[in-house]
Amino acid sequence: MDDNKNISDRDDSCHEIRSTSECSSTNDDDSTQFTTRRQRTTSHQFMVESGLVAASPPKFVSLEEIMHAANGMRDMALVHQIVVDKDFRLKRAEPEPNSVQGVIKNTMHKAFWDILRQQLDEDPPVYTQALNLLEEIKEGLFSVLLPQHTKIKQQISEVLDSDLIKQQAENGTLDFKNYANYVISVMAKLCAPIRDDKIREIGEAVDVLDTFKGILETLDLMQLDMANFTLQMARPDIIACSVELERKKFADYLAIQDDGLKLTRKWLLRYVKNDQTVPDNVQYESFVKSVVKRSLCQACVELIDWPKDEGYPETFMLDLDRLNDLHTRYFRLICAATIILVTISNSGTDLQSISAFKQSLKDHICILLQDIKDEDDFKSALPNISEQVIMELKDAQKKYELPQLVQPAEANFKEHILDIGREDHKVKELVRRRVKDFLLETIESSTAAPQKVPSGLTAVQKELTEIAGQFLRIISHNSTVFCNYYYDIVAEALPKPN
Repeated sequence: MDDNKNISDRDDSCHEIRSTSECSSTNDDDSTQFTTRRQRTTSHQFMVESGLVAASPPKFVSLEEIMHAANGMRDMALVHQIVVDKDFRLKRAEPEPNSVQGVIKNTMHKAFWDILRQQLDEDPPVYTQALNLLEEIKEGLFSVLLPQHTKIKQQISEVLDSDLIKQQAENGTLDFKNYANYVISVMAKLCAPIRDDKIREIGEAVDVLDTFKGILETLDLMQLDMANFTLQMARPDIIACSVELERKKFADYLAIQDDGLKLTRKWLLRYVKNDQTVPDNVQYESFVKSVVKRSLCQACVELIDWPKDEGYPETFMLDLDRLNDLHTRYFRLICAATIILVTISNSGTDLQSISAFKQSLKDHICILLQDIKDEDDFKSALPNISEQVIMELKDAQKKYELPQLVQPAEANFKEHILDIGREDHKVKELVRRRVKDFLLETIESSTAAPQKVPSGLTAVQKELTEIAGQFLRIISHNSTVFCNYYYDIVAEALPKPN
């Protein structure tokens, strides 16, 4: 069989998942697809976290090869973050307040401004530090200009001319405040609207040192704004090139591993029946592609509820933090939906049709669940949650003039809420199954058509669609990048045609 045809077949095997992502990538709001800080992961970190153990005999690689692969993984991690996180933004790297880096930074900044004040207070003033400051500000202004801002750049060069300012300083005619006002006026023209208040605050400062402190701080923010603007403009090109880049970097990573797909193979083959036979009227390649799509979708859904004691597949090494975060949100969603369903079914009153009550109940429950991460946390939080639910229920019954909850019904109701803490709670298991089915339908769909929200989960529709949207973005990009590996793994496990 021709190699190019093999590659084409493997790429097509995940086309349906990929096409869904492409349809939805133009929409910034994940929830509209339905019915109504940079991460760096080295290969060493991944192997430690996932418990990979090299097979015997070992494979020998040079330090240069290892460092090359590690650097490649860091590059791939940044590109991957930009692709899968539509809200990705560069942020200022701020040291911890009491850290050594923070103390050193604050000490150096204080020394700079103390020297500047001391020099300006001398008679006659000394402008050595001031000249350095103005030169730094000029370079800062240049850094936030676009290529077409040639006239503004020329004007800045003329006004903040180093030789002219030095000559004025030597003659004792340097008006430091006047230059500050000019810089502020230029910044007001160049800054994003979000910085307008800061620019206004700088202009109102009386102390000239406070003015220049504000100028430097705001210039730093403007440079960050410019970097994020440039990144946003380049994002379509980054996405277009990311698939090939990630494939290449992952191949470099596999080159230094004895079996870099061990966990991936184990994970995916759980959902492949190796005794399947090819139907007589179906070509072998089409059969393999259908098995890959079906098994991959089923395997991906299980990642949302992945056991803590099992390592993630190697192909998801860049998404560990995102998947862990999604798992926590998914768990809280199940808890909240279960509490709402149990409350409605045991209230003994007609509250199911009152959306305002369910919305209020959900909001307060989500607040109480915002710090839980596992079953133990949930059990500990349930007593407080039960009290909150009973209070909400009584208020609603009073507001809508419904029969009041009284003892012993109240005690019995509380027991129903506390009982949700059992891991095998039937309603909770039902909710879990419906959420997973919804996620499976979402990633299996070959179009961006709206998906029906499962029965009983309309109260948490917003949270459900947000999780599904982010999960779909991760899965669709992953299937595009690694579909060749998935195809090969499945094809190897299936019986070969005669």
